[in-house]
Amino acid sequence: MAEILFLVHRAPWPPDRGDRIRSWHMFEALAKLAPVHVAALADSEADAAVAREKMAPLCKTLAIEVRDISRPVALAQAIFRGEPVSNRLFRSAALSEHVGALLALGTVTHIVAFSGQMAQYLPADFAGRVLMDFVDVDSAKFATYAEQDKRQPLNWVHAREAKKLGAFETRVARAVDASLFVSEAEAALFRRQSGLGADKVRAVENGIDTARFDPALPTEMAGEGKGPLAVFTGQMDYRPNIDAVHWFVAEILPLIRKRYPEARFAIVGRAPTDEVSALGKLPGVIVTGEVPDVRPWLAAADAVVAPLLLARGVQNKLLEAMAMARPVVASAAAAEGIDAAPGEHLLVADDAAAMAAAVARLFNDRDAALAMGRAARARMIERYGWEARLAPLGTLLGLPA
Repeated sequence: MAEILFLVHRAPWPPDRGDRIRSWHMFEALAKLAPVHVAALADSEADAAVAREKMAPLCKTLAIEVRDISRPVALAQAIFRGEPVSNRLFRSAALSEHVGALLALGTVTHIVAFSGQMAQYLPADFAGRVLMDFVDVDSAKFATYAEQDKRQPLNWVHAREAKKLGAFETRVARAVDASLFVSEAEAALFRRQSGLGADKVRAVENGIDTARFDPALPTEMAGEGKGPLAVFTGQMDYRPNIDAVHWFVAEILPLIRKRYPEARFAIVGRAPTDEVSALGKLPGVIVTGEVPDVRPWLAAADAVVAPLLLARGVQNKLLEAMAMARPVVASAAAAEGIDAAPGEHLLVADDAAAMAAAVARLFNDRDAALAMGRAARARMIERYGWEARLAPLGTLLGLPA
């Protein structure tokens, strides 16, 4: 009988951020194929406890260990050992011991590893099929950081990580049966980077729960106040999100407020850094911190914005907004992984003036904005159901549905 080991860099429950949304739905899809052993890490004991309570009844076995290493210590250890910092940050002796003991029983027939950091737990001599879901090309992200930070003292850290992580990703991809990425653009990038073909590297895209993100469901409206509302959602200690909201507040919002003096911008997401929280003191800016449910803020938005300067793969924040039938304005980087038509399902703009003009267009023509939102939801229903997105897993693992 088949049994699957699912290695995850963050315990999938609750599915309230981009990586956990994908890993949770992947767990559900795998559980339909065979009993699943989950070996995962968590950022805190509180996170681990919540995940254990939900997931324990659903798993064959469950092990969640809490990460306890700081980034400076991980950097020092990685330099000493000549390896990527990312791997040190997600290394756990206890989890490694658990995985080794589990595999020694001989019942696990398939392994799926989620996020590149978990490849370090893969055995070298496993006889069954192994899938590696890198999600994004993380090494390319660090290469972009290095390019952006040329004048910063720690620029060399990003350049080193891009090189070390890129080599590690390629070694892993050559050893496993297939490597997965969240979009065809990411998969194509990795094929070029690794020299591997489409038989070993393929896209398995993100989906969206259109039953949960449904504008027809009753929901309390958030963001009460005067003036049209633009909303950004995301994890607010994540650098690309931080850079995005800083750019929007500094360069885009002032242009919008020239035309709409009462326009507001809500930054909705957990763990805002001090610099993000400080933006809430500026005119028209709202910083919510963690909210129990993002849907009321999406429902209240006259426009949902994604001014990401750096984006990898498919942005869940855009799928959620579009499923909620909200009109979206996104940078080209944010929109790249989404199969939708600019001008019909969303607006795409890259410089500050163009983005401000696109948001103002939605504020000015509510009928057109509503029509775009309806078209966006129809596209999400047609293209992005989770069951359809993850259907290839069974075939890739050689397991019947």
